[in-house]
Amino acid sequence: MPDCNSSVNDFGKQYYATQLGIYDEMYAANNKALPYWERFMDALDVMGTEKLEQRRREAQRLLRENGVTYNVYGDSQKLTRPWQLDPIPLLISSEEWQAIEAGLKQRAELLNLILKDIYGNQLLLKKGLLPVELIFGHDGFLQPCVGALKNQPQHLTFYAANLARGPNGRMWVLDDRTQAPSGSGYALENRTVMTRVLPDIFRETNVHRLSGFFKSLYKGLAGIAPHNKDDPRVVILTPGPLNETYFEHAYLAAYLGFTLVQGGDLTVRDSRVWLKSLSGLQAVDVILRRVDDSFCDPLELRSISQLGVAGLLEVVRRGNVAIANPLGSSILENPALLAFLPGLARYLLNEELKLPSIATWWCGQRRERDFVLKNFDRLVIKPINRSLGYHAVFTGLLSNKEKEQLRNLVISKPHLFIGQEQVSFSTLPAFIDQHIEARNAVIRSFVVANGDDYSVMPGGLTRVSRQKDSIVVSNQAGGISKDTWVLTPEPERSVSLWSQPKHNQLINATDEPLTSRSADNLFWVGRYLERIEAATRLLRTVLLKLRESLEFKDPSDKECLRFLLPALTQVTGTFPGFTKLQEHLFQMPYAELLSLAKDSQRKGTLAANIQAFSQAAFSIRDLWSQDTWRSVDNIERRWQQKVIKNEINAEQLQKHLDDLITGIVAFSGLTSESMTREAAWLMLDSGRRLERALGLIALLRSTVVFQHDDAIQNQVLEAVLVSTDSLTIYQRRYRSFIQLPLVLELLLLDETHPRSVAYQLHQLSTHISALPRGNDKNHLSEEERVILKVYTDLRLCNVLELSQANQDGGIYTNLESVLSNTATLLWRIAEVIAETYFSHSQTSQLMMLNTREDEL
Repeated sequence: MPDCNSSVNDFGKQYYATQLGIYDEMYAANNKALPYWERFMDALDVMGTEKLEQRRREAQRLLRENGVTYNVYGDSQKLTRPWQLDPIPLLISSEEWQAIEAGLKQRAELLNLILKDIYGNQLLLKKGLLPVELIFGHDGFLQPCVGALKNQPQHLTFYAANLARGPNGRMWVLDDRTQAPSGSGYALENRTVMTRVLPDIFRETNVHRLSGFFKSLYKGLAGIAPHNKDDPRVVILTPGPLNETYFEHAYLAAYLGFTLVQGGDLTVRDSRVWLKSLSGLQAVDVILRRVDDSFCDPLELRSISQLGVAGLLEVVRRGNVAIANPLGSSILENPALLAFLPGLARYLLNEELKLPSIATWWCGQRRERDFVLKNFDRLVIKPINRSLGYHAVFTGLLSNKEKEQLRNLVISKPHLFIGQEQVSFSTLPAFIDQHIEARNAVIRSFVVANGDDYSVMPGGLTRVSRQKDSIVVSNQAGGISKDTWVLTPEPERSVSLWSQPKHNQLINATDEPLTSRSADNLFWVGRYLERIEAATRLLRTVLLKLRESLEFKDPSDKECLRFLLPALTQVTGTFPGFTKLQEHLFQMPYAELLSLAKDSQRKGTLAANIQAFSQAAFSIRDLWSQDTWRSVDNIERRWQQKVIKNEINAEQLQKHLDDLITGIVAFSGLTSESMTREAAWLMLDSGRRLERALGLIALLRSTVVFQHDDAIQNQVLEAVLVSTDSLTIYQRRYRSFIQLPLVLELLLLDETHPRSVAYQLHQLSTHISALPRGNDKNHLSEEERVILKVYTDLRLCNVLELSQANQDGGIYTNLESVLSNTATLLWRIAEVIAETYFSHSQTSQLMMLNTREDEL
């Protein structure tokens, strides 16, 4: 155990133990808290432990409802992990921040000049200021990118540095992030949540706001657009929803008003990059990439990549698209560069490095290699390439055999390794298990190019280790994030992202292009939602009928179940289910019914469809309003927590089904009332209408198509009306009479009834006609022809003829024929819509998992 220096903290009458020899952010010297920390901790002391825990839980609730997640590779439990936020921020004084800010600006400018030279004249290599092996031996150097950088003030558009404070209280740079730095969106979300859970303390503390940085980011990206375009189209290129920081990609796209795209959404034609949208090709001017640079162009870089755009690099060479950061900028993340930055700062800037790097020795130089081998037990050994297993090895923790193996590896290929000094990070207060304890911390600060200068985010993303005395703070290892408060002498006004014209004026609204990938996901969100609702309503009806059969012992109830249970299997597609092959299930149906509710590994179950609905919605997170996303989260989370993870009985399941219907109605209402009737809405509602029609047809084909005696038929018809939420309207129209022709009139042909097949076809026809089409306006498209045929055929039906009994008994053959033909044509419509609008490239999940633009 390390030596500790315990200092009394009134908060909860606990002890805040700081480690001897370790700098603590709260204490300056002599065991006395810094004034601004003392004021902050006094405010927490007034609040007390219980209230602070409530605020922490409130923060986690807000983060969860906002969909703030961090995907963890190799996590077999679930795709996403909730983002963790500690309610105690890191406080930095204004005076200290000025020095940090100056150091970050200088470092960004230095790295920018190095990047220009490496892919330009390469004078640093020719003069020996940078060893050739250090650059050419690093995976981040991309030879095809040499000469691809065009003249502009700053090529390094977006930069981040991981900072830690050493025992002497000085801030050090641990590493640089120049390829696709992550974390700025999480920092913004942390700030948003903190202003809600600690509003009074935040207001009284006078904290620098973050909005000015994001305005600089917006202007900086627009400013690098080629040909000095006034209103450039900026897109954020993401590997997709399986990427660990996908939430941030979607969040920044929505916040900044950019289009979120995957590689398959873009194409290269006529030396330009184009966005493939439902309304045609849209020119792209700037790409903010969150894909590793070597994956961005399979034509010239990594040929196996399915995440990039073939021909992208040639468009860059021709100066027709700008990429932030430039392809090849990952060379600056080579940790061996840290050893050369002080000399390069003196050569390129004629300045000393203001923010020193952690002491680093590149083993490609004989003297440095000998030093590393001599001090092997006291250093951290790192490979310079991520592909070699990008992690630090603390040699002091290795066995003798492991140590010897690593030593031999360094000796055999010295230019691929560095040695770094083992340093202890500073500690700061963290609220862990309702106690305030010291935890090691790392700060990630962000810098963005703005014209010929750089702007620094005032603060950044602070991460602390969950375990005491650990210096591992990454989210992959369970680290916890903190907001970072840079203090100001006076309250600071908020900066808006909105541009303010000098005079009121009318400008043309721009329709955000909908990519085929987004359209595909919207279509399936609608379909999965309807599958969930159809299964929920029918399962609820079955449970009610089962309870009635047990209470009243009426034989007709059991006979009705002989049709409703197979209908449940037909509607959900969960075969074999309730079929003749599994006759025993009819005698003891509850196990199968619970499986339909809980088994997420079985296709067609409620659990599987809810999971698919949530994942499809998450894939287009940038398109949803905050309230709409909360409704998605509520549907998925509540079913997961209340049904899947718990042992429940039939009565409890009935209640959870009622709650699920309420959640579905909430989502439907939000999308109906908040989405403009453009392509996104058309795709979402088309999926709903198509699936509702197919589900209703499946229900009718498995129930009312069969001929029954009067008592059973009445029960079957009533159950069908209940499960389609149509019983009340039927009773209001037809009083006490329940007949097959009248039920068919309502559920098949009534275009005023939102639950009828005719209504779905009418809406689907309207939507298809409104979807973007090609240049041929004089001829009907295939989907228009098919919907016209199925709609016309249904309207020509006569319910009396459909309900005419077959003399041989069994089924109503006319009804079965109409329903079967309608279903076949509807499936064809689904295929045609997919072929017409969803022809984007399919990105393999393996490729998404193999690219990590930056680990937080």
